[in-house]
Amino acid sequence: MNINEIFLSIQGESTFSGLPCIFVRFCNCNLNCSYCDTKYNTEINLTLDTIQLIEYIKKYHPVKLIELTGGEPLLQPDLPDLCDKLIDRGYEVLIETNGSLNLKQINHKVHKIIDVKCPDSGEGSSFLIENLNYFKPDRDNLKFVISSLIDYEFAKNFLVKHSVSGPSVLFSGVSDRIEAKQLAEEITKDRLDVRFQLQLHKYIWDPDKRGV
Repeated sequence: MNINEIFLSIQGESTFSGLPCIFVRFCNCNLNCSYCDTKYNTEINLTLDTIQLIEYIKKYHPVKLIELTGGEPLLQPDLPDLCDKLIDRGYEVLIETNGSLNLKQINHKVHKIIDVKCPDSGEGSSFLIENLNYFKPDRDNLKFVISSLIDYEFAKNFLVKHSVSGPSVLFSGVSDRIEAKQLAEEITKDRLDVRFQLQLHKYIWDPDKRGV
C-alpha cells in the first residue's frame, strides 16, 4: 500500500471530533476537488503491506482510534483486509471516503465518513448513490463540504430527496469561501436536522500545517 503519511493527532471532524486519533493518509485520489487541502497526497513516502502497517501504528499505543484517509483510501486494493485485521486487533476504524467508490466490501463495523460532493467542488456528480445502502446513521457520517449558498441548497435538497437527516449528517464549510457564521445561520434559519462542524485541527494548528 502506498502511504503519504502516518501521524497521531486530534480528530478534527466527524462525530469523533476531539479524540486522539491515528491517521493513515494513503496516496492518490480519483477526484480533483477545487478546495482540496491535501494535494500533496500524490507523494509516496512509505510502501507497506497490511502487517507492516499494523506493526508501524503500534508505536502510538494505547490509542486505538484510527482513521484511514487520503487521497482516496478505497483505491488501495488491500483496504478491506486491513480494516478486518485492525478490527480483529481491537482498533476502532474510521474511513474517510469521497463517496464515488463502492463501499460494499468494507467491514460493517467500520465507521464510514462518506462525502457527498457539492457543485462548487467541481465533482458534484461523483457520488455513487448505491453507497446510501451502506450508510448506517448510528455508525457512519454523511458529510457535505459547503463552499457557497448554491452548495448549501444542493445539500439541503439531497437530504429531502433521499430522506436523510439527523446528527450523523455533517455540514462543514470551506473556510476561505463561506463564513462559519453564515452557514450556521442558514442551518438554524431552515431548522435543518444536521450537525454543523468546524475542522477543529485547523483552529488548533496553522491551516496549512501537515501531519496534524
